[in-house]
Amino acid sequence: MAFTTMNNFNYFAKIVVTSVRFAATATQQSSYSPLFSFYHKDLKIVQIDQSQMKPKPTSWDNLKFGLYSDHMMEVDWHMHNGWAPPLISPLHNFNLHPGAKVFHYAIELFEGIKAYRGVDNKIRMFRPDKNMERMRKTAIRASLPDFDGDELMKIISNMIILDNEWVPYSNASSLYIRPTLIGTDPTLGIDFSQQAKLFVLTGPVGNHYLGFRPIALLADPGFVRAFPGGVGGYKMGSNYAPTIMVGKLAKDMSCQQALWLYDSDEKITEAGTMNIFVYWINEQGEEEFVTPPLTDGLILPGITRDSILEIANEWKKFKVTERYPTMAEIKRSLKEKRVDRHLFRRVPTPND
Repeated sequence: MAFTTMNNFNYFAKIVVTSVRFAATATQQSSYSPLFSFYHKDLKIVQIDQSQMKPKPTSWDNLKFGLYSDHMMEVDWHMHNGWAPPLISPLHNFNLHPGAKVFHYAIELFEGIKAYRGVDNKIRMFRPDKNMERMRKTAIRASLPDFDGDELMKIISNMIILDNEWVPYSNASSLYIRPTLIGTDPTLGIDFSQQAKLFVLTGPVGNHYLGFRPIALLADPGFVRAFPGGVGGYKMGSNYAPTIMVGKLAKDMSCQQALWLYDSDEKITEAGTMNIFVYWINEQGEEEFVTPPLTDGLILPGITRDSILEIANEWKKFKVTERYPTMAEIKRSLKEKRVDRHLFRRVPTPND
């Protein structure tokens, strides 16, 4: 069974774009040590030769993942020595031992931040402090080293300034920023990493789905993305690899992505890699805006999700609820015409 839902997340992202604030706390300022973090003041920058710069896209519209800016950032960590000085340099390959833990046990995490060029030509990031907070929490869960998120954001700001011409001159595209942290020690024993590398890539991207057209989602209770006590609430690569086959199956059935369900009552959790919202008239006759909760770790605490909830609660136009809608509720609401059929409609599958 497949359903269609509207992807309006990019709209909300654009109206809540905020500037970055860099304010290290007194505790952090007095704790300068490579054992605590790397630091912006230690940053080294090696600029690419102008002759080696890659050509920019001829059009900023309809961009896909796969383009990269001219520079990257990297910094290494060792359990005994702490963090080395960070480096911004031309984009290049890594030389990693084939026994590195990231290759064998998926000891890895990442974040996704976006920078936008405004109509005033100023470049702004969308709530990057929240990404840093989530990234540090994930590092703890993955037994990878902690760091000062403000220091990383200062360095990322330097990267954006250096590669500012890679920030799209378009309201349909943005600069995607991918901070990543991996375990690099070359030992095959199943244990926490004693060496790690944090690096940041940037590149221009368009919207996941063009325009505000509905997308079709495959809802199959035989596949589960996450479970209580697991790591579904963390942005780890290990969460994504098992979903690729299901995503391919969805596309083979003319759907764009999977609608992830959980438990015998078929709780709706996420749509592909996105948080999901349902707007309907509930069974008590109230206008209600529903999204799954963060209480049991089944879903990723999305920054856009948090922003939408803040806006919806400020509007006070309808009831806002954090709970799991179920497939049974969706079916009843469709039958009783309490939800827009253009947003949720059944699509025939090969098994029909």
